[in-house]
Amino acid sequence: MHGVAVTAEGFGLRGPRGWTFRGVGLDAEPGALIAVQGASGSGRTCLLLALTGRMKASEGTAVVGGARLPKQLGAVRRMSAVANVAGVTDLDPALTVGEHLRERALLQRRFGGSLRGLLRPRAERAAEARLRVDTALTAAGLDREALPKGARTAVRDLERLEALRLSVALALIGRPRLLGVDDADLKLSEAERAEVWALLRSLTDAGTTVLAVCGQAPDDALTVSTDHEPAQAQSTGHGSTESKEDADALATPGRA
Repeated sequence: MHGVAVTAEGFGLRGPRGWTFRGVGLDAEPGALIAVQGASGSGRTCLLLALTGRMKASEGTAVVGGARLPKQLGAVRRMSAVANVAGVTDLDPALTVGEHLRERALLQRRFGGSLRGLLRPRAERAAEARLRVDTALTAAGLDREALPKGARTAVRDLERLEALRLSVALALIGRPRLLGVDDADLKLSEAERAEVWALLRSLTDAGTTVLAVCGQAPDDALTVSTDHEPAQAQSTGHGSTESKEDADALATPGRA
């Protein structure tokens, strides 16, 4: 799977409380590792959702794989996927790892494939689904057999890093060309953060463009900061909370 180029100029989004982010510029080649760095509540999640076609920007333009934002939201959504976004891709703690994977594979088969694919024999479609799941798990570095109860392990029993890997694997089942990962380093130890960045680099090495929200970007990433936007500082201030950002992130996609 080949990644997409992502560019943006004067990109901004105005939410119910004012400017969530504004004046963002970006020029990333296909297969780039893009880090959206900033404090909690500075508009990081909203920028990730806007660049993956899940929120409609208020000003400026962005181009993702040749599709222009904010006009071609649907085209960008079809070539992208998001993981670990609170309120958007939440894992059900009562479901098992296997149940999450089967559900996502079924949704992908029904809604993400072509009509020709739906007309293939059932056994062939099932084999394709298994291949997608296995490939996604390998890419995300999640070994089902290493979990306490294998695929029957409930999400509530996963470690934080394991849950992040599962969320990434679920997103990868759709074979996106652009993957957005929220809170990539939140509440992780230094060693765990290093594992996450190694995972994301392995995805870019395989060709996928990765957009990751973080508190501290690694040196080798193309970094976009949401901390110094004048309009954002004026409207939300440095005292903004993560919950306010999440509320805006959930409110705007409904209108987009």
